[in-house]
Amino acid sequence: MLGSYKVIDENNWKRAAHCAAFRNSIEPAFCVTFELDITKFLQMVRARGYSFTLSMVFAVSKCANEIEEFRYRFLDGSVVLFDKINTAFTYLNKDTELFKVVNVEMKDTMADYVSAALRAASEQKEYFTGPLKTDVFQFSPFPWVSYTHISHTISGKKDACTPLFDWGKYFERDGKILLPFSVQAHHSFVDGIHIGKLADLLQRFLNEYED
Repeated sequence: MLGSYKVIDENNWKRAAHCAAFRNSIEPAFCVTFELDITKFLQMVRARGYSFTLSMVFAVSKCANEIEEFRYRFLDGSVVLFDKINTAFTYLNKDTELFKVVNVEMKDTMADYVSAALRAASEQKEYFTGPLKTDVFQFSPFPWVSYTHISHTISGKKDACTPLFDWGKYFERDGKILLPFSVQAHHSFVDGIHIGKLADLLQRFLNEYED
């Protein structure tokens, strides 16, 4: 079941022209990669014994939910704005080296989210439980390489607009622990300024969050 949302009146929506301009593009999504300073965040996560990956899923989802443009979706031909976006992340089976896609509802605290996500990942036996819901952020961490660019498979469906977040292998530089981080978003809803807002909000979260 989808979460609550409102249907947007596109005749009285400030973004209507921009949405229409990109909606039928051959490739309406764009991807941006930048570095995040995770020095303090990594210390906090390790001190609490949390999974770094699941802690990052929570951090990104928490911040992206605060930016309206990341909560817009196409649904049955209409533009809708969800009240809250949940999560879907890849989780590797180290024995088979195959991943499964796990869906977890967003929680209010990192502790609650990490606990729920670990439980869901351990209990799910299937690799795929069905098509992704519309009201999720999609995560596919790539912790084996400190990349400078990443691209993604494209479904070809013009209304596929789920934001996709990735990060690579973190590394040390000048006494800081840095993480390559990527955001792929549908240009009908998200512009560069919104990626910038997310980058600033997420960096503050990583510097300041205490569970």
